[in-house]
Amino acid sequence: MDLATLFRTKENLNLDKNTLTILRYIAIFGQFIAVNIVFYFLELEFPIIKSYVVIFIGLLTNIYLQFRVKVNQLKDTYASFFLLSDLIQLSLLLYLTGGILNPFSFLLIIPAIVSSTFLSMGTTIILGVITSFMLFLLTHFYLQLPGMDPSKFIVPNFYKFGVLTSILIGLIFLSYFGIRFSGETKKRSEALNKLQEVIAKEYELESLGGQAAAAAHSLGTPLATISVVAKELKKELGNDKEISKDIDLLISQTKRCSEILKKISKKQIEEDSFINLIKLEDLLEEIITSFKETSSKKIDLLNKNDQNKISIQRTPEIIYGLRNFIGNAVKFSKSKIEVNLKSDEKMIKIEINDDGPGIPEDIINKIGEPYIKSKSKELSPNSGLGIGTFLGKTLLERQGANLQFKRNSKLGGALVVISWSPNSFTNV
Repeated sequence: MDLATLFRTKENLNLDKNTLTILRYIAIFGQFIAVNIVFYFLELEFPIIKSYVVIFIGLLTNIYLQFRVKVNQLKDTYASFFLLSDLIQLSLLLYLTGGILNPFSFLLIIPAIVSSTFLSMGTTIILGVITSFMLFLLTHFYLQLPGMDPSKFIVPNFYKFGVLTSILIGLIFLSYFGIRFSGETKKRSEALNKLQEVIAKEYELESLGGQAAAAAHSLGTPLATISVVAKELKKELGNDKEISKDIDLLISQTKRCSEILKKISKKQIEEDSFINLIKLEDLLEEIITSFKETSSKKIDLLNKNDQNKISIQRTPEIIYGLRNFIGNAVKFSKSKIEVNLKSDEKMIKIEINDDGPGIPEDIINKIGEPYIKSKSKELSPNSGLGIGTFLGKTLLERQGANLQFKRNSKLGGALVVISWSPNSFTNV
């Protein structure tokens, strides 16, 4: 786990008020039911009035949270106050009911776990330390378990410390899990947002192009009318040199506007053909050519004479996805990359081979996750197998593709296999 995930800042960290309120009501109700069952049903005597007071204090703080706190999202500092009050309240209740030997003592770690999921690392550490301190105190200072005769029920110290140790281990483990889970969830959310931004920008550009073409078409008729009228005026008023000069200027500017609009319309037609249908072979050739312009490595497209010519929709998703995986092959290869296009009646397949170090064993099953790191010495720490690969894989899968990643190709490096069903595309 990277340090950015571990040591989160207070920015954009908050806890939903309604969520916390409901959780606290559940805890308070559970405490009330538990003490009443033990006291009245099991008939075990303990300070129940004091226990009621402690539970009532917890209820008051929750009522204050629900009705007096006006914000819906509790910031780090504010949320930590209520979690700390829960920690103290539960510690007092455990003190009255057997301390560390109370079967419910493990619930003391819940505030720290909630903090690890929603709040900052600093808050989580503080609550963790306070929780550990409370557990230590409850190991030595507490009222005897209800109904237990101290002379008959003797608990060895090593057992108490065993319970303490087990709860602390649970605290550390679950807090780390909460931090890790929260960090990964946030990363995936950011990755999906970036994915949506990429698609939105592409379609926004496409929409703007369509609007420009529509505007060009709409303005064509008025400009043609102006041109005709101007020419008729020149015939009638041509004897006046000054007026004739102005009319010529009007005609020339009208013609210029018409030419500009024709170019816009023509460009849009070209863009439409770019966006709509293109042979898969030609698209791969264009992508490869773009990398050849910036790299001295040898990049070959094989099976160019495949008889089954496949046309696909030239969508931003497919273009970005293919560019990402071919670009990764160029980045990690030593000198050679092969892109093999195969197609038949059952499958359309693109195999991207390179002669690089290959995909490390420790991440081959994680490829496609937003952020991954390899321990392999053959790859740099910033190898770029994270967000870009996640976006590329997700975009291609949205277009019906199936992706496989293998450690060794025929060139000795990585192998990426991208396949579609022929029904996914239009054959020509």
